[in-house]
Amino acid sequence: MSSNSQFSLMRQRRFAPFFWTQFLGAFNDNVFKTALLTVLTFDALHWTNLPVSLLNQLIPGLFILPFVVLSASAGQLADKKEKGWLARRVKLLEIVIMLVCAYGWLQHNVWVLIAGVAGMGIHSTLFGPVKYAYLPQHLHTDELIGGNGLIEMGTFVGILLGEILGAMLVSHGDGGVMLVAGITIGIAILGYIASLGIPESPAADPDLKMNWNPVTETIRNIAFSKQNRPVFLSLLGNSWFWFYGAIILAQFPLFAKDFLRGDHSVFVLLLTVFSFGIGAGSLLCEKLSGHKVEIGLVPFGSIGLSVFGIDLALASQAYVAAQDVTAMQFITQPGAIRLLADIVLLGVFGGFYIVPLFALIQTRCEPGHLSRTIAGMNILNALFMVVASLAASAMLVKGFTIPQIFLATAILNVFVAAYIFSLVPEFLMRFLAWILIHTIHKVRGIGTEHIPEQGPAVLVCNHVSYLDAVVLMACSPRPVRFVMDHNIFKIPLISWIFRTAKTIPIAPAKEDKWLMEKSFIDIAQALEEGELVCIFPEGRLTGNGDINQFKGGIMKIIERTPVPVIPMALRGLWGSIFSRDKTNPFERAFRRGPFSRLELVVGEPMLPTAVTPEILQERVTALRGNWR
Repeated sequence: MSSNSQFSLMRQRRFAPFFWTQFLGAFNDNVFKTALLTVLTFDALHWTNLPVSLLNQLIPGLFILPFVVLSASAGQLADKKEKGWLARRVKLLEIVIMLVCAYGWLQHNVWVLIAGVAGMGIHSTLFGPVKYAYLPQHLHTDELIGGNGLIEMGTFVGILLGEILGAMLVSHGDGGVMLVAGITIGIAILGYIASLGIPESPAADPDLKMNWNPVTETIRNIAFSKQNRPVFLSLLGNSWFWFYGAIILAQFPLFAKDFLRGDHSVFVLLLTVFSFGIGAGSLLCEKLSGHKVEIGLVPFGSIGLSVFGIDLALASQAYVAAQDVTAMQFITQPGAIRLLADIVLLGVFGGFYIVPLFALIQTRCEPGHLSRTIAGMNILNALFMVVASLAASAMLVKGFTIPQIFLATAILNVFVAAYIFSLVPEFLMRFLAWILIHTIHKVRGIGTEHIPEQGPAVLVCNHVSYLDAVVLMACSPRPVRFVMDHNIFKIPLISWIFRTAKTIPIAPAKEDKWLMEKSFIDIAQALEEGELVCIFPEGRLTGNGDINQFKGGIMKIIERTPVPVIPMALRGLWGSIFSRDKTNPFERAFRRGPFSRLELVVGEPMLPTAVTPEILQERVTALRGNWR
């Protein structure tokens, strides 16, 4: 697995041109939209007789509308066409749109500019499926978290800088308007130049027959995604994040003005710290995940979204400003630092939540259908954002204050997260494993690159403690099906964990011959479906730290389904409170402290024809060495 920092990708052609292409697109979108909204808000009389409130609702709606109408077609195009070619055509479209908008700026023609908003919505709709389907084609699995983190960071930084620049430019009157016209064309040209460096990305399904009906294609995409439960619920989880974020961010302008008694600079400060938080959280995902797709971060992020959303509401009620303030004056007010910290941490935990979800979708989705899946997600995102707007409006009509909207949204997030994680307990299981190895123990994986990114394999490991499966789960880049003694599988209260983790219970023939045979059938089926299966051939925990004799079940498995066998060894768990030394439990508990270092050593895959229980035991013993 890669140990390089994600920032090394910024020096590589397979990533850097694509990063700058998408960054400049997000940047230009927001320079243009913010400049237009600012002009219409503060200088409407010179531009139009239409109500400003109507235009402020119309413009964001027109930008989102193409996502609903055209995403299905955009997803098909991204699967059918080479992605570099498609990205360059989208960038050329952006240049044309900005040239048309330049006429609107110079002529003060609002309707041309509003048409430009819809045009930029089309531009973003066409680029969206390319954006996330491109990464799995050019990044290794252990680079996806870092790559997605950089993309999310770049997107939010682009949005923030675009909003600031757009507002600043039009504040200079007609000269500023001319600058907007010229600069947006220049940014579009830079985006096209960046796209020229994007390497070839072969079409996932070049023979795809286009369905131009957005309704039937959207239904078909979502129906296809529902066949893969983790992917579909990840799509819903992603859309929920946009619902949550849309409600929170939409309140910032009035929150800054009415509750914080701040001017426009306070609003910009709130956007800045939130964007900084998203960027920081997105970048931290790589380090926290250990260069693998760690979906255990998703519940962690969801918890943070609720905790700091609730505290933001409470901190808002406690904040009092004696007078109107600028950004610098706001920072000095009692309670302001707590408010800013809550907003930063909302962004950080938002990054923890969203980046692993994208990586999961990219790695678990059928490659030939990935762009269409992303397109379906974009439609769901747009619909969720519309519902978020309606929900916020309804709460305001009912008399909710903005802090109360923050509180209601954060509490609702608790119930939504609990529902999603109950449907796909793998998220929660990975979270518990992630927490365990980042608190009680420090775990280092050695040779984990030998675990295949795709395809079936049998993992074989020594059995040291009750934590063995958790450590293996935390170190593996893929989900693992564990084979477990049926008596442990039946333990009350925790049996649901084993069931939801799709653990395979097994029994000796003398205890339950039918269950034993069923276990081998389930193992064969899992391997036929391309899954990883882990067994502990000793059949029981070690009682003295030594490796017990390996039993012959492994031979029955590979005779039915000849797949690679990967020997592994756990180091450092013997002597912990989770091991089974009955001779001296008190010495065991204190001999190896709770923060001791663990290692999982993974050997090279073995051909099934080269495997015997004795050879496997020798390999595992050699991997473990003298350290138990």
